[in-house]
Amino acid sequence: MRVASKTREYASHGLLGRWRSARLAAAAALVCASLAACTGEQFQKGYILPTGALEQIPIGASQDQVLIVMGTPSTVATLDGDVFYYISQRAERMVAFMNQKVVDQRVIAIYFDKNRQVRRLANYGLKDGKIFDFISRTTPTSGQELSYLTPLFKLISFN
Repeated sequence: MRVASKTREYASHGLLGRWRSARLAAAAALVCASLAACTGEQFQKGYILPTGALEQIPIGASQDQVLIVMGTPSTVATLDGDVFYYISQRAERMVAFMNQKVVDQRVIAIYFDKNRQVRRLANYGLKDGKIFDFISRTTPTSGQELSYLTPLFKLISFN
């Protein structure tokens, strides 16, 4: 009789142990799923450049053609003619509740002459902390153009 009761006791502990293991595994899976949901967010702010849009704007195109291809600019300036600025920023956050890190900032500038035709295109971004034109592969020199771009980059930088 003692052997039968001991067998039942060990069997109940085995079942209880498996139940605890299953609960522990379910809790671990729930924690892992929660943490996976908290990682890898990306944020796009401002203008989203359509694929191939800049290639559709030749030098000499009209302002109306630019508006059809690119849409409404983020802001407009008047320097020796009009300039359309399309401003965007891409940021990411590795873990939820952490600060966002800016990974790319762009200002696409389309310069027009007095006849409202495209004179020049520029795709400005930050490279090594300096404003850089990704189309001509140059850093603008000091002057009127750079004085307009610096505040634009400061405006979209929220840090």
